[in-house]
Amino acid sequence: MTRWTIGAALLAAASLSFAQAPAAVGRQAPADVRPAVLVVTAPPEITLDGKPDRLSPGARIRDTRNLLVLSGNVVGQSLPVVYRREAAGLVHEVWVLNEQEYARVALAAEGGGSENARRLNDVLNAIFGARP
Repeated sequence: MTRWTIGAALLAAASLSFAQAPAAVGRQAPADVRPAVLVVTAPPEITLDGKPDRLSPGARIRDTRNLLVLSGNVVGQSLPVVYRREAAGLVHEVWVLNEQEYARVALAAEGGGSENARRLNDVLNAIFGARP
């Protein structure tokens, strides 16, 4: 075999493996999150439900389409979210919800306890499972 034949065979094999890969990855429900209303004041400074807080270095904010949003692009906006903290206690991951999703999440999270945690998890799975 010549170099060109080997190269063409490798290219064909690679294109077949990509053709069999799933076309899109769905958005997965986050675990261990809390609902809040986030306002980015001056990155990395934020408020969660009106209380001062801070984003971690490398914090990720994902919009309703699961795309990353820069904190500087949402300064001053009041965003309904669910969020997760990192080990040092800073806000590290944020998922933006629409108003209807936030209302469902806030209702499910009310009160605390294991039953509410299960309900919150069910609501999050329904919300994130329905999104592309």
